Amino acid sequence: MPPSSFERVESPDASTIFEYHDLTPPTTADVYRARRVLSDHLPRTPLIKSEWLSETYGAEIYLKREDTLPTGSFKIRGITTLVAGLDPAFRQQGVITASVGNYGRALAQAARWFDTEAIVAVPEGTGKNRIEGIERLGGRVEIVGADYDDAADWAADLAAEEGYRYVHPGNERGVIAGTGTAGLEIAEDLPDVDLVIGPIGAGSIGAGYGLSVGAVTDAEVIGVQAAEVDAAARAWRSGELIPQEEANTFADGIAARVPYALPMAVMREHVDEMYTVSEAAIIETVGKLFREERILMEGACAPPFALLEDLSEEINGQTIVIPVTGRNLPGAKVEQVLVDR
Repeated sequence: MPPSSFERVESPDASTIFEYHDLTPPTTADVYRARRVLSDHLPRTPLIKSEWLSETYGAEIYLKREDTLPTGSFKIRGITTLVAGLDPAFRQQGVITASVGNYGRALAQAARWFDTEAIVAVPEGTGKNRIEGIERLGGRVEIVGADYDDAADWAADLAAEEGYRYVHPGNERGVIAGTGTAGLEIAEDLPDVDLVIGPIGAGSIGAGYGLSVGAVTDAEVIGVQAAEVDAAARAWRSGELIPQEEANTFADGIAARVPYALPMAVMREHVDEMYTVSEAAIIETVGKLFREERILMEGACAPPFALLEDLSEEINGQTIVIPVTGRNLPGAKVEQVLVDR
C-alpha cells in the first residue's frame, strides 16, 4: 500500500480521517454482503417479546438481544465486517482504535479471528474490568491521555507513523453495514414491525437499521440520544456537523461529542425522527429493566426504553422492536442503578 494511504486527509467533520476512509454511504446491498461475512462468525440474536413492556404500553414490544453476542455488545457485528474486508497490508501490520470499552473489545476479538494485531488506546480512568476484557481477547491496551479525544489523537498519530489501520469511531462503511445485519434479522423474524427505536452515539445503529429494516419493511426507524450529549440529534436536524464541548452522560457508550459525516449522511436520509431523554430517565430505566426483566443492560441501551413513556399514546397498538445493545455495565454503575432495587 502506498505511503500516502497512511497520511491524514481533510475531514468533513471534527475528527481524524485517512485516505483509506471511504465516505461513500453504504447501501442495503452492502448490509446483505456483510451478513455473508458474519455468518461464519456470529449467531443470529434472539428477538423476544417483553410481556411487561407490551402490557404497560398497550403495544407488542420486542427486544433484539444484541447483548448475547460475543463480547456482549452489538459492536462486534460492524467491527468484524470491517476487519474481514481489510487490505492485506493492514492485516499484516494491524489495527488500532480508541475506546472506553465495547469498540475496543470488539476489535480485539475480530483481530484474533483474522490473525492480526489490535491496539486499543484508552483514556486514564478507564475501568479495570474494561481493560482486562480487551486484553483477555488478545488486544494490546495503551492508557493514554485524560479523555477519549486524547486517546483518539494518540491512536491516529501511531497509525500515521507505523502504518496501522486506524479504525474510526464513526466513519466506517463496514461498521455501518455490519451493524445493519441485525436489522435484516428483525425484518425476517417480524416483517410486520411498525417501529424500531435505537440508541444513537456515533450513529452506526441509526444508519445500519435505516438501511436494513427501515429499507426492506414499512417500519419507521427512530433514534434516541442522551439529552446531555445530543450532537448527532442536532446535526440530524440542521445538517451541520458541529461538535459539542463535553460529552458527559451515564450512557457513556453513546457519548459521542462529534457528529460524524458518514453515518449522519445515511441517517438524514433513512432515519425518520430523533429524540433525546434525560439523565434521570436513563438511570431509572436501567434499574427498571433489571427489576422487571432481569436484564442488566448498559446505560447506552436505555434511551429507547426511556422514550416509550413520552410516546405512550402514539405507540399504542403498534409492533415495536428495541435492541438491547450491550451488557458490559461497569461495576460502579451496577451499584448505582441497583441500589434499593
